[in-house]
Amino acid sequence: MVSPPDSGPASAGPSPECAATIALVRDVLARVGDKWTVLVVTTLGDGPLRFTALHDRIDGVSQRMLSQTLRALTRDGLVTRTAYAEMPPRVEYALTPLGRSLGDTVAHVVGWVREHQRAIVSNRERFDGPDGEATPGDGGASSPT
Repeated sequence: MVSPPDSGPASAGPSPECAATIALVRDVLARVGDKWTVLVVTTLGDGPLRFTALHDRIDGVSQRMLSQTLRALTRDGLVTRTAYAEMPPRVEYALTPLGRSLGDTVAHVVGWVREHQRAIVSNRERFDGPDGEATPGDGGASSPT
């Protein structure tokens, strides 16, 4: 069997290493961007919690969704699950150092939202206004009130 001629240094598509990195970035962004992940990470930022206590502190999360989120975070190494051999059995969830670093990043995003919330709300109101579409403007800078 004859091989096709080499097309030279410019090949179509990213290298396998680059493609693997892109896939991982996409997967991690989906995990980190999930609202339940953000809420679990910020809630566990105060220290380890049992499942029920964690569930009670995160408004609106179902037990099933919390369980799935904790499993995914444990798989990614962001959360540890510690089972204690006592009666009744006790399980605690805590952030790993990697999970704490994500918590720091989430805190920066929350700070950004707080800093810019006036502009965001103003832009939303203008967009949702009677015209139903954003008007050309300054891209979000709010005027002093």
